[in-house]
Amino acid sequence: MVVGAGLAGVRSVEALRARGFGGTITLLGEEQHRPYDRPPLSKGVLIGKTDSTIVDSDLDALEIDFRPGVSAKGLHTGVVETTEGELAYDGLVVATGARPVRLRGDGPQHVLRTIDDALALRALLTEGARVAVIGAGWIGAEVATAARKAGSTVTVVEAASFPLATALGSVGAHTASWYAQADVDLRLGVTVASVDQGGLTLGDGSAVEADVVVTGVGVRPAVEWLAGSGIALDNGVVTDEHLRTSLPDVVAVGDCAAWWSRRYGRRLRVEHWDTALGAPDVAVAALLGADAVYDPVPYFWSEQFDNMVQYAGYHDGARLVLRGDPAAGGKANWGACWTNEDDTLAAVLAVNRPRDLLQGRRLIEGGQRLDVHRLADPAVALRDCTVA
Repeated sequence: MVVGAGLAGVRSVEALRARGFGGTITLLGEEQHRPYDRPPLSKGVLIGKTDSTIVDSDLDALEIDFRPGVSAKGLHTGVVETTEGELAYDGLVVATGARPVRLRGDGPQHVLRTIDDALALRALLTEGARVAVIGAGWIGAEVATAARKAGSTVTVVEAASFPLATALGSVGAHTASWYAQADVDLRLGVTVASVDQGGLTLGDGSAVEADVVVTGVGVRPAVEWLAGSGIALDNGVVTDEHLRTSLPDVVAVGDCAAWWSRRYGRRLRVEHWDTALGAPDVAVAALLGADAVYDPVPYFWSEQFDNMVQYAGYHDGARLVLRGDPAAGGKANWGACWTNEDDTLAAVLAVNRPRDLLQGRRLIEGGQRLDVHRLADPAVALRDCTVA
């Protein structure tokens, strides 16, 4: 049984068949839709380029018992409790993803997690509409981008001192100018007390009037249904490097899985499309008795204010080296590298520099030592910064 019909769930189904599993596979999906991709929701769907992001997977040909609109409510040995009653399993893949955080207040607030969320929000992003976005992270920036393209007046409220603070630390400050260039009112270091009818009440008592409020302050793993099951939970479902959980014959993948990384020597829970794509094959191998190891270089991309922003790695505790001048005129063309104490690359950020991302990711995987001084020169290819 696979609980969760997002990308991680459908890739788990495909991996089971690819590895020769011939038994019954039941796929439970909380939504009524067939499995679809989420990244295009804040990109193509929100700006009107597409109305659907269905994953190209033939569930009928795979002989899957797909049950849309069915939610998991609890778990005990060999049985998943669902909204349609108890369903028995021999092996279980937990792929229930995450849910957006909502703020206090009785005013309407939109989030962006599902195709229905995206289509409903798109209809409200119209010429002259006053849109307030809470959070200047990845989602907040992409929603603000779409709203401005639609002709809306946009205010973005961020509690941190700069955009993308959680994801990029101080480097995120270099993206603040993009908001001004797009005529977006960016308010930093500002908290929200409540979402009200007609807008926001801020922490200092002032108000932001808005016709549309979008909350983009993060997500929490959707694992409440596992409470009392005996499965270990800590910021998601705790797994080992094989994506096995603390319960026998149960693995976890995607946004809800907190897996152990050999590469970084810590537990990670990465809410990225790349994780949902790559983890299922390892989890299914473990479920079928193999010992494949999941230890990727995390990867993410964002399209905001006509800039392609790509990131690979994990930079916590690493040293920052800016690559190029973020303040230079013209279209943004810069990046950042984070290096470990042994001068290997921990993470790379590329702003409109796809070659840096590609080469940087390979360097992280290969663990080569680098000349840190050459890293700062954007004219030097990253692959040419290695030390012999």
